[in-house]
Amino acid sequence: MAYFDNAATSWPKPEEVYKTVENVMRNFGGNPGRSGHKKALEAARLIYEAREVIAEFLNAESPTNIVFTMNATDALNIAIKGVLRPGDHVITSSMEHNSVARPIYALTKCGVEWDIVKCASDGTLDPEDVLKAIKPNTRLIAMTHASNVTGTVMPVEEIGKIAREREIVFLVDAAQSIGVLDIDVKKLNIDLLAFPGHKGLYGPQGTGGLYVREGIKLTPLKQGGTGSFSEELMQPDILPDLLEAGTLNTPGIAGLAEGVRFLKKMGLSRIRTHEEMLARRFLEGLEKIEGITVYGCPKQRSEVAVISLNLKNLDSSELAFLLDSRYDIQVRPGLHCSPLAHKTIGTIERGTVRFSFSIFNTIEEVEKALSALEEISSEIG
Repeated sequence: MAYFDNAATSWPKPEEVYKTVENVMRNFGGNPGRSGHKKALEAARLIYEAREVIAEFLNAESPTNIVFTMNATDALNIAIKGVLRPGDHVITSSMEHNSVARPIYALTKCGVEWDIVKCASDGTLDPEDVLKAIKPNTRLIAMTHASNVTGTVMPVEEIGKIAREREIVFLVDAAQSIGVLDIDVKKLNIDLLAFPGHKGLYGPQGTGGLYVREGIKLTPLKQGGTGSFSEELMQPDILPDLLEAGTLNTPGIAGLAEGVRFLKKMGLSRIRTHEEMLARRFLEGLEKIEGITVYGCPKQRSEVAVISLNLKNLDSSELAFLLDSRYDIQVRPGLHCSPLAHKTIGTIERGTVRFSFSIFNTIEEVEKALSALEEISSEIG
């Protein structure tokens, strides 16, 4: 078996993550922040320690600037709908995931203006085009850090500087970059950073988070119990309580923290070097296979280890089915919830087959995938 669908969710996870989640489920039974007994306090301590480790990982101002969510989609909705109001203007790139595009599209029905800055056919973006799109009522720039289709890394630091100088809120979708690229929210001028726990951070599914810079005001997407200021009907106006209504996923968050500790122990440079080595070998092998088309910037690997391809005239879903059923190779076909990106790179009609690597993939698995693609190419003539 060879699992190359890490851009959807990473697998396997570090052994420490499995052990931590099971231990918390079995032995930490309390509801964090809801009671004063020791089980509740133990759970609350786990949650706070998770905030600490993630805040340090991102160079955030304080652990309280880390809000836990269900996933990156949840975090993006909280951020986008927490910032924008009727009459506001928002800018995105044409490589955004539906987790950015759909919430914004919904808000256009309520008076929000939206401009999509066109990227090049390889997925790259010129910061000057973002600058030209700014209007007097621009309130938010929302941008993916790395494309989930091509792996292309966006010029986040430059765009963040443009936004900061004009007091425009800058939201970054780190779904494909966190755990691979070094993210310093201060250096990159990021106001809001949405991230999943279950991809590059190697945490469980159902976990994610939102970094909120000091001074950024968001209207909460939902209201409810927080265990704080319970005598008030108004949602508490402090972070993270403002944006965290309801019981948190304590086992998942503990597992997420363990995933981040694994990354810190392993070192991001080691992880990226390994993934780049796999991607480089895969691309070298693809060049020798007749009928392969690779999208993005394969000659200039300033990207994360996400590679999209097509083989001759074969439908992307059919190729993925053959890889899975014949060779036990798992990949992701289709539009990857990113139709804007596929329109940009010219694959909206057929989609692509996406290979995405992790620290747990091996060079032997890459060779297996290349051999399988070579066989399929020979068969279909």
